[in-house]
Amino acid sequence: MPSTFQQNKQLRNIAIIAHVDHGKTTLVDAMFRQSGLFRDSQVVDDRLMDTMDLERERGITIAAKNCSVIWKGVRINIIDTPGHADFGGEVERAISMADGAILLVDASEGPLPQTRFVLKKALAARLKIVVVINKIDRQDARVHEVLDEIYDLLIDLDATDEQIDFPLVYAVGRDGIAVKNPDDEGRNLELLFDMILEEIPSPYYDPGAPFQMLVSDLGYSEYVGRLAIGKIFNGSAHSRDSLVCIGENGKNVPLKVSKLQVYKGMRLAEVDEVQPGDIVVIAGIEDVKIGDTICHYQHPEALPRIRVDEPTVSMKFSVNTSPFGGKEGKYVQSSRIRERLVKETLLNVAIQVSETGERDSFMVKGRGEFQLAILIETMRREGYEFCVGQPEVIFRYENGKKLEPMEKLFVDCEESFLGIVVEKLSLRKGKVVNLVNKGSGRLRIEFSVPSRALIGYRDEFLTDTRGTGILNTLFDGYGEYRGDCTSRFTGSIVADRTGTAVPYALFNLEPRGQLFIEPGVPTYEGMIIGEHNRSQDINVNPCKEKKLSNMRAANKDENITLSPIKPVTLEFAISFIRADELVEVTPRSLRMRKTLLSASRRHMLNSAKSKSET
Repeated sequence: MPSTFQQNKQLRNIAIIAHVDHGKTTLVDAMFRQSGLFRDSQVVDDRLMDTMDLERERGITIAAKNCSVIWKGVRINIIDTPGHADFGGEVERAISMADGAILLVDASEGPLPQTRFVLKKALAARLKIVVVINKIDRQDARVHEVLDEIYDLLIDLDATDEQIDFPLVYAVGRDGIAVKNPDDEGRNLELLFDMILEEIPSPYYDPGAPFQMLVSDLGYSEYVGRLAIGKIFNGSAHSRDSLVCIGENGKNVPLKVSKLQVYKGMRLAEVDEVQPGDIVVIAGIEDVKIGDTICHYQHPEALPRIRVDEPTVSMKFSVNTSPFGGKEGKYVQSSRIRERLVKETLLNVAIQVSETGERDSFMVKGRGEFQLAILIETMRREGYEFCVGQPEVIFRYENGKKLEPMEKLFVDCEESFLGIVVEKLSLRKGKVVNLVNKGSGRLRIEFSVPSRALIGYRDEFLTDTRGTGILNTLFDGYGEYRGDCTSRFTGSIVADRTGTAVPYALFNLEPRGQLFIEPGVPTYEGMIIGEHNRSQDINVNPCKEKKLSNMRAANKDENITLSPIKPVTLEFAISFIRADELVEVTPRSLRMRKTLLSASRRHMLNSAKSKSET
């Protein structure tokens, strides 16, 4: 840093980064408790930072969130980041506000794909890294091997000598314990708090520069409207100040600060003045986007915008046109769906929305099908009703070559499942890059696989490995197109009429494949009610009742016993459908259907297609 720069010694800004389920949110809970944020007798829920219902249900962090604790008179602003690769845009936002990072690594699993992703971003931002090897109380902990793997990872990521010489802490985040050596007996997290104050640098600022703040997040309050959240790089601001917001096009939008807030614990506290380096929340402007710069109106100078990796997967969102459309949703119009999608792009820099040229449909692009599935589930819970199409990867064309997004796929499975895993991934154009067998009965295999080939593979992988396999992916850039591959070898069982499914009909359909519906479920023509055993689709009548007769015989009228159905989850439905199929999403139901509902029109279209091919 230039000699003219100073540091705000009363602040530390840190991001907690890790692979999914390595204990980030649990560690933050312990930091809250031990920093004196709560009374001794106060009852507090676990995983406080997981404020979304979806986060609590799935046990993962989806959105980056801010909070703060006070330790020895210094405020430590903490940014809890997601651990799933599909939410990488949230990680990039969080890192833009931090001056250092705590890298959390599981003492048994070691560095995994998302560990590599977030660490690469932190090193590129030149953040000071403090490594915490967590869960050292696990019976299968391998502390020393994991430490070696962290060093190998840093070397592989071209870290500098200073970055490789990282401070190290061993922890049991669940119990709120941090120690210098894994064999030491710990009592609290004082060692970690002290190391943050000693090792993480205070935010630098130019004392002569005017106010500058980079918007890294957005919020909304019913009382004061749009909220701009970000880190102050230079200068200070007061409530009622006149500032300007510099957008992506360089246009200055005037704003008057109606409210200034900072984080105290998980809550926001109103203040009259904010200092350089602090993470603040400003109210008083409606037209603001992530990446904008807020600065003094007399010295408008923009900071470098937040840049995130390009999306790799797209899905078409459209109005629900099924016979049941509009019966269960609160918001069904295309204008409401468009408005909600545009709002998502304001809050999530990794999501892009564009028009398709078709009436009442929109193209939504994101980092992966899981990120888009979370968006769909969130909209569904908000009362929206719509249809989504098959996820499709986004291709690139360079120098006359077709390029597609590639993934590094890391598989951890038992030796006996090696054959079936390699066979299935070979059919999906996957290539084995590395295989490690440490003699423990389990293997670690690294594949290079096209992103499109992994859509729908996770469920199949869990079935093949009897639920014991572990699958992780990491985006690996773009590679040359590897050719066509079939991701689904079965057809669909499609209802040919509107009605209500009856036990007799479903019992007779069971030999045809796996059913998705139970007796009493309403159906309509073109609705997918099961997975056919063969590759082609089949149209069936799930409403056919048993003919009445006056013949009586023993056991003639006994109740029919049906096999258990396969429940349709959102992730399964998205990965199951083909290009000519849609998922109908409502607040109460998930249905799969053909894009063209009429069986006769689909038959005519297929016949015409077959003739043109011959």
